[in-house]
Amino acid sequence: METGIARHGSPEALESRMHRGTNQSGMRDHNERLVLSLVRQHGSLAKSDIARMTGLSAQTVSVIMRELEEDKLLVRQAPLRGKIGQPSIPMALNAEGAFFIGLKIGRRSAELVLIDFLGNVRAMLQHSYRYPAPRETVEFVSAGIKKMRGELTPAQDKRIAGLGIAMPFELWSWADTAGAPREIMDEWRHRDIRADIQAQCDFPVYLQNDATSACGAELVFGQAGAARDFVYFYIGAFAGGGIVLNGRLFGGPTGNAGALGSMPVPGPDGKPTQLIDVASIAILEKALSAKGIDGSYLWTSPQEWGDIGAELDDWIASASRALAYAIVAASSVIDFEAAVIDGWMPLDVRRRLVEAIRQAIAGIDAEGLKLPVVREGTVGIHARALGGASLPLSERFLIGPTSISRSA
Repeated sequence: METGIARHGSPEALESRMHRGTNQSGMRDHNERLVLSLVRQHGSLAKSDIARMTGLSAQTVSVIMRELEEDKLLVRQAPLRGKIGQPSIPMALNAEGAFFIGLKIGRRSAELVLIDFLGNVRAMLQHSYRYPAPRETVEFVSAGIKKMRGELTPAQDKRIAGLGIAMPFELWSWADTAGAPREIMDEWRHRDIRADIQAQCDFPVYLQNDATSACGAELVFGQAGAARDFVYFYIGAFAGGGIVLNGRLFGGPTGNAGALGSMPVPGPDGKPTQLIDVASIAILEKALSAKGIDGSYLWTSPQEWGDIGAELDDWIASASRALAYAIVAASSVIDFEAAVIDGWMPLDVRRRLVEAIRQAIAGIDAEGLKLPVVREGTVGIHARALGGASLPLSERFLIGPTSISRSA
């Protein structure tokens, strides 16, 4: 497969193109984000490494890293000896440097997660329901934030840098599919959930589409490797996705770019339908219900579904065909390096789904296209909640913040 590095030259040239800094006055914020992004990507770096990667002067890098260390965002590692001259001192992210809260509002459950600067989960709360109701959701968030903050030290509490909400846009549109009372779902149409939660917080609150947020989690916390352009599918109650271009999450002007659930694909009868109507886990639950089987465990036990049998086999077969067509169609627009599949499902089910997608793609006429490598995601079932937490992290500390709704 032709990689991004092969297309754009050597790894050093690509890194220089992506991470070129500026010594102009007034640009310290950008350069600080640049340093933090590089250290996050590489684990730890010495000043000389950052100067080489960015083109910034050694003096500029020294000033930036000293200030980041004083702000407790970076910590010194053990000196690297054995070379000529002074030993090199790598700098790494300080886990205690900042904390972030992520909220996932799903069609069957809500999750609240607290992470540190490294992305380690410090606390997580979950609330399951038949359908999401605005008032109950705000009450869950209010009580959850109070509980989480109560378990932090005063110094840690002061370092909460923001809360990110990951939820489906136009949630009210899915009342019938979710089996929810229309009057309850219509409340979402008239509620500004970000403003409701912002009123309870003394830190900024951000909002993004849930599947796009999950894509952001894969980008920030996952093991994307060298891929800088990938299409991402998150298979939850409904299928959705996101797009990463040039190493940055692309949300588009409305934040809804990568609305892959709406992509037309061949349906079971060969007629066009939307991906969401074939590859969503809600379709699997519906098949189980038709056989008189209670499928609620699909939402409450995502780590282990047990032996479902023929219904799961049929769902994987139809979902993989639809996802294969979606990947090929997306590849006709952008030559993605990878197609990443993740979701609210056990690891063995995800593995089976990915293998079935690979086989299905092999049977599609893709002449003239450079198809991406299809691989499993590396974040897992909590990708949407972690993606919510990644919103304030990316917006405030990394280069290339996404287009998200936030407080003024």
